[in-house]
Amino acid sequence: MTEREMTSDTADYSDWMAKLPPELLTVPLWNVALPGSHDCMSYDLDINSTILEPDSLIKFSKIRLVRKVVCKWATTQVRGALNTFEAGTDECLSSPQDRSIVDQLNAGVRYFDLRIARKSDDPNASRLYFFHGLHTHTDVETVLKDINEWAALHPKEILILSCSHFKNFDKNPVALHMHLLSFIETLFGPKLIYRKCCPTIEWCWNQKRNVLIAYDFPGQIDPKAHPNICGKIPYFYGNTMDLVQVESKLLQTLESQKQKKGFFVCGLNLTLPEDASVIKYILKPFNSLAKVIERSLPELVKFMGQRAEGGRVCIFASDLVTHDDFVPTVIKLNTSKHVTDSINAP
Repeated sequence: MTEREMTSDTADYSDWMAKLPPELLTVPLWNVALPGSHDCMSYDLDINSTILEPDSLIKFSKIRLVRKVVCKWATTQVRGALNTFEAGTDECLSSPQDRSIVDQLNAGVRYFDLRIARKSDDPNASRLYFFHGLHTHTDVETVLKDINEWAALHPKEILILSCSHFKNFDKNPVALHMHLLSFIETLFGPKLIYRKCCPTIEWCWNQKRNVLIAYDFPGQIDPKAHPNICGKIPYFYGNTMDLVQVESKLLQTLESQKQKKGFFVCGLNLTLPEDASVIKYILKPFNSLAKVIERSLPELVKFMGQRAEGGRVCIFASDLVTHDDFVPTVIKLNTSKHVTDSINAP
């Protein structure tokens, strides 16, 4: 373990919201800086699944070597950036024990980017999984149950679960969405923060509601029929592997959102290209997306801490949530004099 890697053994942020100063308990929740996990299930990828992205590699799904390369580059939320392959095996070093959802919750993460897909060859027509390049081992219902159990044990911690993408829903989209929405509403029940409210931490505590579902509703589903489910939260990111361009885009985002109300996410993530140029990145034998992100994250965290002060805070999301003081840096923004002054300004 290195000093740069924060683990649940060395720093406990499992109840950091319960310890916020009183003046932050009555402001809208979107004025509280929240650490977020981008592609939060990428630690659990199944190398035996078909390739879902990038599009240029989908046609090579039957080739195991190509799936191994995709797995290497798609795995990010791990205990280290060593998501290569163990000698003599076909599996990524990451496993369901590395930076699981519960690990991330205990580390202080409060926003989760949940990208959902159906396996086209699954005999259970309603069983869903997460994905990032490949499907996950663990299904959606199992993970949501783990989150629900954690939320019950930490009633003062407010969680935002962003459900989106919905790959392979084409054949029966309405039935799949209705099944998922019904499961979410039944599972979280009275914990859900309903859409038509301006939640504060104090309000959430008094109402005993600490889970907000941000759902990217498709056109076939009427959001009004699901008042306890909120709509999509905008996610801003650089959409490039160029660190300078990422910082420039995030700076524009923070400036443009200064006077607006509502949640938004600043993604401190580098993004692989979706066209054939992705090949030049993923074929490098001793590199991976996690390693590239790990090298850039100190600069991005520093940038975030400096630029967010004096402006509006938001949800900040990272691919490596337990590295380089990402979580404590976001949390500290809430007690920055610049931030509290802007919150309290008339």
